[in-house]
Amino acid sequence: MTALVSLENLATLASTIFVLVVLALFVLIPILLGAVFIRERQIGVVVKKFGRRSLPPGQLIALEGEAGYQADTLAPGLHFGYWRWQYRIFKMPVTVVPQGEIALVVAAAGEPIPSERILGKVVDCDNYQDARKFLLNGGEKGRQLGILTAGTYRINSALFDVITSDSAELHGMEAHQLYLQHVEPDKVGIVTILDGRPIDAGEIAGAIIPAHDNFQNAQAFLDGGGRRGLQEQILLSGTWNLNPWFAQVEQVRMVEIPIGYIGVVISFVGMAHEDVSGAEFKHGDLVNAGHKGVWVTPLYPGKHPLNTRVMKVELVPTTNIVLNWATRTEAHHFDEKLSSITVRSKDGFAFSLDVAQIIHVGALDAPKVISRIGSMQNLIDHVLQPIVGNYFRNSAQNYTVLDFLSARSERQHEAAEHIRAALQAYDVQAIDTLIGDINPPASLMETQTDRKIAEEQRKTYEVQRAAQEQRQQLVRQTSLADIQQQVVGAEQGVNIAELQANAHIKQATGESEALRLRALGESEAIRATGQAKAEAYRAGVDSLGAQGYTMMQLMQIVGERNVRIVPDVAVNGAAGNSSLVDGLLGVMLRDKSNGDAHAKQN
Repeated sequence: MTALVSLENLATLASTIFVLVVLALFVLIPILLGAVFIRERQIGVVVKKFGRRSLPPGQLIALEGEAGYQADTLAPGLHFGYWRWQYRIFKMPVTVVPQGEIALVVAAAGEPIPSERILGKVVDCDNYQDARKFLLNGGEKGRQLGILTAGTYRINSALFDVITSDSAELHGMEAHQLYLQHVEPDKVGIVTILDGRPIDAGEIAGAIIPAHDNFQNAQAFLDGGGRRGLQEQILLSGTWNLNPWFAQVEQVRMVEIPIGYIGVVISFVGMAHEDVSGAEFKHGDLVNAGHKGVWVTPLYPGKHPLNTRVMKVELVPTTNIVLNWATRTEAHHFDEKLSSITVRSKDGFAFSLDVAQIIHVGALDAPKVISRIGSMQNLIDHVLQPIVGNYFRNSAQNYTVLDFLSARSERQHEAAEHIRAALQAYDVQAIDTLIGDINPPASLMETQTDRKIAEEQRKTYEVQRAAQEQRQQLVRQTSLADIQQQVVGAEQGVNIAELQANAHIKQATGESEALRLRALGESEAIRATGQAKAEAYRAGVDSLGAQGYTMMQLMQIVGERNVRIVPDVAVNGAAGNSSLVDGLLGVMLRDKSNGDAHAKQN
């Protein structure tokens, strides 16, 4: 029994020893072989503890087996010959740059960066994954010009320090600085370069450099002669891989030219100045687009991607512009510095005028105007204001205040013609000149007001008188209408009376003619009778004598005419009152007897 137990113990011991030996072999063989296993998402950074020689002073990475950090790294897999007593292997995670981001690189070794630059140049080193090539190809120590775009990289962390958005704060940066540069629609990116040679004297921005992929290939930009500072070239809408140590981008809105305006471009950068304005234009010069100066071709309504840091766009209205020399101001505010014009008349009175001037600048004339004057505000302040103001001050001295007031339309026409001719020299069209309020002295206007009131009162009285006359005429006409029938009857009566009068006249004429003829006959008869009587008288006188014939004629007349020779009543005056009574009684008896005799006859 004892022997059997011993054999079992020996077998168990042998098994244990075998397992231990196998385990020892598994542990010791890799150690003996210097085996190192690198996982898929790792990179092996090798440090050599000792070597045949040491690194030269100032050199951090070993290229020829010197002791220290080795340039070459271990890729994923199993590697042999890295004995622990000679090497130390750091298994580092691979570098991952997320989508939409970039990573910056700082080299811990390499050649010094020249003084005219601040970033290490880009060399062929497989995006900093081949440290040996970086150092052998002249890679420079410090911040690198090249960047890492989205992806996974096996980078020797002993030589390169990679800055991502996750580690930005540890390096004094903000995470958003490592995001892709996104230029929004309707905007442009104005670029300022932080590395390269200085801009040439007399320039304000670096010239446009070809073939650098919108500043994404920084080394190509510098190799092409790119300069440090503000750049003439802009970035349009899109997403760009830019090194924030190399380029800074400021986003500004595109230049928008509204409807009713054109934009005159004044460029402070560009190709050499070449005047294309022609010999006739002697007050400025114009250049083609892309040259330095005032562009001869204006910008029309729309949005234009321009670098407003190196170019200025002067908006010029193409519609009519109204400018007021008054208290009011138009929406364009060009006339906000203008005020009423104070003038002095011929008779020594000072008064103010409100004037409105309408001008127009043609689209093709606008570059000439800007080249000559500089801006629309300069046109108003330095050209229009003196022309208009001085004209009215000079012309007012030729007229009295009342002449100016009474002949306002003539003064306005004269002003319009003068100002139109003056502005033609500046390539500006004067559409019209309008005189607004005229503010004469109050004392003068009081007399004019009194005179006007009196004149108006006189007119009122005349109107009232005319109204009364019209009323009287109306009453008269009404009365005439009422008696029109009577008038017609009267007119007919007058006509009848005229006819009757004419008839009576004719009748009277006939009767007068008859009477004349009858009187003529009677006169002839009387004449004949008289002659007969005269002859008879002469014969009687001859026969009886004059006294006798006269007595005979007297007695004949008494007899023919019943002449009483003896009175009917005889009164004796000697008897007194009784004689009068007797006479009256006699008369009464006679009258009675005569009346009875007359009655009997009837």
